[in-house]
Amino acid sequence: MEIGLKDDIPTYSGGLGILAGDTIKSAADLNLPVVAVTLMHRRGYFTQDFDESGYQIAHPVNWDPSTYMTLAPEKVSVRIEGRTVYIQTWIYFIQSLRGGVVPVLYLDTDMPENSAEDRELTHFLYGGDSSYRIKQEVILGIGGVRMLREFGFTIKKYHMNEGHASFLTLELLHKYKKDIESVWDESLVWDFDSVKELCVFTTHTPVEAGHDRFDYELYRKVIGDYFPEKVIRWLAGEKDLNMTMLALNLSNYVNGVAKKHGEVSQNMFPGYRINAITNGIHSYTWTVENFKRLYDKYIPGWANEPETFVRVGLIPQSEIWNAHMEAKKVLIDYVNSTTGIGMDYNTLTLGFARRFATYKRANLLFSDVERLIKIAKGKLQLIFAGKAHPRDEAGKKLIQSIFNYSRELRDQIRIVFVKNYRMDIALMLVSGVDVWLNNPLRPLEASGTSGMKATHNGVPNFSVLDGWWIEGHIEGVTGWSIGPAATEIAPDESMNAIDAEDLYDKLENVLIPTYYNNRQQWLNIMTDTIAKNAYYFNTHRMMRRYVTEAYIK
Repeated sequence: MEIGLKDDIPTYSGGLGILAGDTIKSAADLNLPVVAVTLMHRRGYFTQDFDESGYQIAHPVNWDPSTYMTLAPEKVSVRIEGRTVYIQTWIYFIQSLRGGVVPVLYLDTDMPENSAEDRELTHFLYGGDSSYRIKQEVILGIGGVRMLREFGFTIKKYHMNEGHASFLTLELLHKYKKDIESVWDESLVWDFDSVKELCVFTTHTPVEAGHDRFDYELYRKVIGDYFPEKVIRWLAGEKDLNMTMLALNLSNYVNGVAKKHGEVSQNMFPGYRINAITNGIHSYTWTVENFKRLYDKYIPGWANEPETFVRVGLIPQSEIWNAHMEAKKVLIDYVNSTTGIGMDYNTLTLGFARRFATYKRANLLFSDVERLIKIAKGKLQLIFAGKAHPRDEAGKKLIQSIFNYSRELRDQIRIVFVKNYRMDIALMLVSGVDVWLNNPLRPLEASGTSGMKATHNGVPNFSVLDGWWIEGHIEGVTGWSIGPAATEIAPDESMNAIDAEDLYDKLENVLIPTYYNNRQQWLNIMTDTIAKNAYYFNTHRMMRRYVTEAYIK
């Protein structure tokens, strides 16, 4: 549903879209025969601003795809509410410096052949109501398969990223249909096994909102007689149409995005075999320029073989520190120039930036304000960034609370919220802060990728043991944990107080003393986070595993 490739193509909202973009970039670097399909969100996600109280204001983004892409002559159509809806495609080519090319197809209904209502069906990412969403998923799934055929691609595997594209399985079933006279039951006409052999499904979230459900009355209204409802109910659920269930039942390979997430998903969907391939990030995209130069000097070839980060010991630690301080200066200068907050270069700086969903607990650090002041005054500065979905009032109130704390505590702790979080700001943050903070409610962080970006720039993580950090964490070596070991398979709100206590304790007794009093140990941690985390948590390793475990089995 979303792919994040660059800021100028604003068809993504957060980590899922950025991960999709990083996956495609690695596919191009590795010269894999991949084509990507998504929707043309002409209104983007949104540009973020705030009123005087810190309440988020969302401004629509208007951009022109013709500036970056080519409009292809190929067109297909789907039936929606009994109408023919035509689809055109914009093509963007990801071109690797190593010569690989991956086309990205952006499906677009904004064309004169369609009604005014239908022209807007691909405009908004995660916008509108359930009716708008199911129509988008018809375009993505059914229209996507038809467009691939129209282009003449021979597809060996269809990889569904979340359940949004699951209708593609129905389009494939229409192709793999048996002769009705050769079967005794009409339901047996569908060749489920052939379709399963073609499909791979990755679930990215243990949060219920990430799994689309539609009632069958809406299904009948939108899709009509495209596919028999009694068969759909068998595949996608009797009570309502569950897009995740549809993908699970028609995929031969299913995976979560970290080892722990695989366990949680297995618990959510018992009876299915859920594998795990831990996410990564595109190393070259998420390494800041001064670290790129450093790696080019001492670890040539690192960008296409990130496993060579294990040789980071070849780099003098003084040069790692200098590269970090250059990145920190760029960030602090940007923050000060845009906010006037007056942050300085030598204060320990924590960064927290991600989607402002409530389960990510952006305000955990403020659980005990008096204690935070005692620990942090004169020793700590905090930088926050992130967007809440325009309809997520709880997320917007969370952002507003950060603004309130920044004003309330301005004489004790410098706190800033950087507006309009996007890829360029994200790179500044993950490379310029001293510590990357992440404290979601376990086990709701399926993977998390922002912390992986930090590791590529020598920035250690201070994180709850969830998602990828369970695999990347070595206490006091690659960073630090918050709270106890991960044992939950369902969220437990009673952990808030326990996690906050551990967060404060480690800030006061470990992180702050180490940063100011033991620079050598801090440098060792920075080096180890590159050698032991960045070498593994990258999309090159991830894509090699998808190829060998999911695609060519």
